[in-house]
Amino acid sequence: MAETGIRIEGLSKRYGEGAAAVDALKDVNMQVAPGEVVGLIGPSGSGKSTLLKCLGAVIEPSTGRMQLGDKTIYDNGWTLGDLRALRRDSIGFIFQAPFLIPFLDVTDNVALLPMLAGKSNAKARARARELLDALGVGHRARAEPIQLSGGEQQRVAIARALANQPPVILADEPTAPLDTERALGVMRILRDMAQQYRTAIIVVTHDEKIIPTFRRLYRIRDGSTEEEAGQGLEL
Repeated sequence: MAETGIRIEGLSKRYGEGAAAVDALKDVNMQVAPGEVVGLIGPSGSGKSTLLKCLGAVIEPSTGRMQLGDKTIYDNGWTLGDLRALRRDSIGFIFQAPFLIPFLDVTDNVALLPMLAGKSNAKARARARELLDALGVGHRARAEPIQLSGGEQQRVAIARALANQPPVILADEPTAPLDTERALGVMRILRDMAQQYRTAIIVVTHDEKIIPTFRRLYRIRDGSTEEEAGQGLEL
């Protein structure tokens, strides 16, 4: 049986009722394989944020089905009781800003989620150091966030998203504040990490610099998605 990264079938989200109802998502279908990085693009107000919030178990869809890794998390209703544990253990989040905890060093910023999931401090920190080394910031393991450059902070944020080995990472405008060289560097890292850790990654973006890097794209317009072939620019 083939591995599943992300599978969405017939997903909809309606706000309000009756004549005042607004359909933010309409019969959305998407699939992202383990090891794949896929772009989600579209104009403001098209439904990108709503879809990301549904995938991240932040808001509840109205109908449809969502599968993350080997778990069906939504089937016309949540199938899991503890959505906080789902977000902690099965979904990695990367944002436009790194949101590192200022009073923790780099290692503990990455190790915190595995610790909260029940791993021993030693195992959680070992996992953090492995990821920091893989991302080229292992030498900054004892530094505080304020001592890092913007690019280093974003790499630490990527390590944190991978810390619990989630089957899925959702990245919301991760390259927006970066110049072209750094933006393409982040995409190279995401592609490498997706393949190394068999993670399915969705990148929501308006950033024209990185759109040519995707091999597959979903364009969302008026709450509906269309799959498109991307350029797959080599990084």
